[in-house]
Amino acid sequence: MVLRVARRGDVPPFKVMDVIAAAERRRITHGDLVFLGAGQPSTGAPKPVVEALHRVLDADPLGYTEAVGRLDLRERIAQHCRDWYGFAVDPDDVVATTGSSGAFLLAFLTAFEPGDRIGMGRPAYPAYRNLMTALGLEVVILPTGPQTRFQPTLEVLEAHGAELDGLVVASPANPTGTMLEEHELAAVLGWADEHGVRVVSDEIYHGITYGGRGASAWETSRTAIVVNSFSKYFSMTGWRLGWMLVPADLRSPVRRLTGNLSICPPAPAQAAAGAAFDAYDELDGHVRRYADNRAYLLEALPAIGVHRVAPPDGAFYLYADVSAWTDDSDTFWRQLLDETGVALTPGTDFDPAEGRHWVRLCFAGSRRDLEEAVARLGPWLATRR
Repeated sequence: MVLRVARRGDVPPFKVMDVIAAAERRRITHGDLVFLGAGQPSTGAPKPVVEALHRVLDADPLGYTEAVGRLDLRERIAQHCRDWYGFAVDPDDVVATTGSSGAFLLAFLTAFEPGDRIGMGRPAYPAYRNLMTALGLEVVILPTGPQTRFQPTLEVLEAHGAELDGLVVASPANPTGTMLEEHELAAVLGWADEHGVRVVSDEIYHGITYGGRGASAWETSRTAIVVNSFSKYFSMTGWRLGWMLVPADLRSPVRRLTGNLSICPPAPAQAAAGAAFDAYDELDGHVRRYADNRAYLLEALPAIGVHRVAPPDGAFYLYADVSAWTDDSDTFWRQLLDETGVALTPGTDFDPAEGRHWVRLCFAGSRRDLEEAVARLGPWLATRR
C-alpha cells in the first residue's frame, strides 16, 4: 500500500540553502571560500542583548510565555514604533513571532482563504510564493521590473490588480534593495483599502537604508499587516524572533492560531531582545559599513563589466544582471563556486522566469571579502565572453 504525501509540500526549495550547503563543502575541501550568498549580517547580536541573555540564563527558568509574546517585549516594540515612525502602537497590537517566517505564516493563514488571489511583484523573497502555494493561495505575479524599480506601484495595480484579495509589498525588498517612497506606499495602501485588498507589508529591512528611512504601512493604513524582525538591522538571525503589527479584526484569530502552532516564540530570545532597542548606535555603525560596501560594489562591478544592477535603496544586496555571460543562473553560480570559490545566489530563487539572467550578492560582510570576490570574479567573467 502506498500512503499519500500531501501536495502542499510540493513547492520549490529555497535555493539559498543549496548555496549555503555547497559553500560549506567548498570551505572544507578548498578553504578558499568567499561567501556572498546568505542574506544575513556578518555581525552577531548587539552587546546589550548578549549581556541581557547572560543575566537571564542565570535567573530565569525560561518557560512558556504568552502565545503572542512577553508583555515587556511587546511594550518595547511598541515604543520602538513610536520612536521611529511617530505613530501610536498599543502593546496589544504587537505579536512576537518565531522569526518573520512565523509572522508571514500567521498573516497568510488569518487574512486569506484557500483560493484567494494574492499579488506580488518579482523578483521577490521566495518564501512568500512558496508558503502561499503550500497554503492553497493563488499567487498572482504582477508585471514589475526596472521600469517600476521592481516594485508594485499604483500604476501597476490600477492596470493589473483586478480581482486581487491580497497584496504583498516589501520595502526595502529582497533581493533588489529597492523601496517604495512614502507617497508611493501611501498610494498603494489607499488603492488597496478602496478595493478591499489586504496588504502584508514586509518591513524587515527597516533601519538599513541609504538616503532616507523606510515608511511603514501603519503610517497610512491600519488594515495592513506589518511584519518586522530582529534578524536584519538588529543582527539576530539565529535568535528566530520577529514581530507583527496586527489589525484589530485579526487580533483574535492570530492569538488563537499562534498558540496552537508554536505555543510561543523562543523564550530566551524574547527575554533578551528588548535590550536591542538600547543599541541603536552600535547597529547604525553596521549600516554605515554596509553603505561603504554598497558604494564600493557600485563602482567595482561596472569596472569588471557588470553594468546593470537594481538600484539598492536599502537592505544589503545587489541584484545584478549577468545575461552577458549566461541565461542559466543556476549553472552560473555553481560553476563560479567550483572554479573560483565565490558563492552567490541565483536569481531563479527570487524569480523563476527572468531570474535566470540575474544573481544576488550580499554585501553585509567585510570589505576585504568583497574586494577578493571582485578580484576573482573579474578574470573569470573575462574568460566567458
